[in-house]
Amino acid sequence: MAIITRVAAQKNRKNRYSVFIDDGSGERFGFGVNEDVLIQFGLRKGFELTDELIEQIMHEEEVKKALHQCYSFLSFRMRTEKEVSAFLKKKGVDEQIAGQAIAQLKKQHYVNDLEFAKSYVRDKMRFSTKGPLLIQKELKEKGISEEDRRLALEVYSPEEQLEAAVRFLAKKAKQAKRESQKALRQKLGLQLQQKGFTYEIIEEALQTLPEKSPEDEREALRLQAEKAHQRYKKFSGFDYERRMKQYLYSKGFSIGQIHEVIEEMHQERQE
Repeated sequence: MAIITRVAAQKNRKNRYSVFIDDGSGERFGFGVNEDVLIQFGLRKGFELTDELIEQIMHEEEVKKALHQCYSFLSFRMRTEKEVSAFLKKKGVDEQIAGQAIAQLKKQHYVNDLEFAKSYVRDKMRFSTKGPLLIQKELKEKGISEEDRRLALEVYSPEEQLEAAVRFLAKKAKQAKRESQKALRQKLGLQLQQKGFTYEIIEEALQTLPEKSPEDEREALRLQAEKAHQRYKKFSGFDYERRMKQYLYSKGFSIGQIHEVIEEMHQERQE
C-alpha cells in the first residue's frame, strides 16, 4: 500500500504529471501520467494505491501513450485499421495495448474503415481512371473487409464507370494513328480490363468508339507497313512478303488491304 503525497505538473511536458508516493519509507517519485489518466483514476494527494491499482494505472498510461502516437499519425490523412495496427507494431507497442488503443480510436471515429473506403473510392473516381475491380483489389490490400468494400463501391455507379471508361477511350483513340480499328478495339479493351472495369462496362464503352474512316485506316496500314519494311528489308521475295503479311495481319488489317499496300510499296521502289 502507498499513499500519494503530492501531484506536480511536469515543467517541459504539457499535460503530464509526476505522482509522488510514500510507501512507508518516505516520499519518492512514483510514476508519471497523462492528464487523462490522472482524471480517470482521480489521482490526488492522500489517495491510497495498491500494487494492483498501480498496475492498472500503468496499463492505461500505455494505452494513452499509444493513442497520442496515433493522433499524430492520423493528423496527415485518414488511415485504415490495418495501417494503424502496423504503425503501432513498428513503434514496438504491445499487441494488447495496440488493440485497446485501436478500439478507442474507432469509438472516437478517428478510425473508420468504411468511411476510409468511401473516401478512397471517391478519390479514385475523381483523380484516376480505375474500374471497380482494381479499386476493390487495392482496398482489400489495405485491410478493408469484404462488406465495407461492397458498401464503399456503391458510391461508384455503373453510369459513372461507363463515363470514365468512355473518357479513357476517347483520349486514347486520338493517339492511335498507327492502329487498325480491330487492333485498337482489342488494345483498348485490354487496357480497360487491366484498369479493373467489368466485361459489361468494357463492351458498352467500346460501342462508343468511333469507326475509322477508310482513309484513316489506310493511313494506319501504310504507317505500319513502312515500320515493318524497315524491320524486314534485309529479306527478299517470298520470305519478305510472308513476314510483312504476318506482321500486318497481326496488327488487325485485312488480307485484301495488306496485298494492296505491299504492291503499292513494291511499285514505288521500282520507280
